[in-house]
Amino acid sequence: MPLHPPPPPSISPQQMTLMRIVAAMAWSDGHLAEEEVAVMLDRFSGLFADNPQQKTALHKELRDYMMQNIPLEELTPQLASSTERELVLRLGYEVISSSARTPDETLINEAEAAAYQKLVKLLDLPAEVVQRIETEAQASSQAGSVVDTMADHLQQFFAR
Repeated sequence: MPLHPPPPPSISPQQMTLMRIVAAMAWSDGHLAEEEVAVMLDRFSGLFADNPQQKTALHKELRDYMMQNIPLEELTPQLASSTERELVLRLGYEVISSSARTPDETLINEAEAAAYQKLVKLLDLPAEVVQRIETEAQASSQAGSVVDTMADHLQQFFAR
């Protein structure tokens, strides 16, 4: 019995690419916790939906896409602007620095650090831009929830 991909989501290709890159970074350590998925789906569906019914439907619809681990090399060429590349870098950094898998593990483990360096290389942003984004992301993470911060940045991006 052949596997069929899920139907196209009711979000824009741009929104889908951003969500998939964030998911790829969350997958970088080989594990995506159910709690992480639930929180990201709640935030993305809330951000991309216009009403509560659409949010519920979108939450279910995006779950299949969130669970796919698509290589960054396939996703980053779909980014159309330096603004998108900077947003993706920030979201990627925020995702990998959000938590450790175990209490005795560093906040950013080796697999996450390698995935982040790959993302930096693929995005081809100037070193000073990368440094600025990392500094801003670190300051934001100390001020509140990484998911709230990510949602705020996405909302600002799509409001442009």
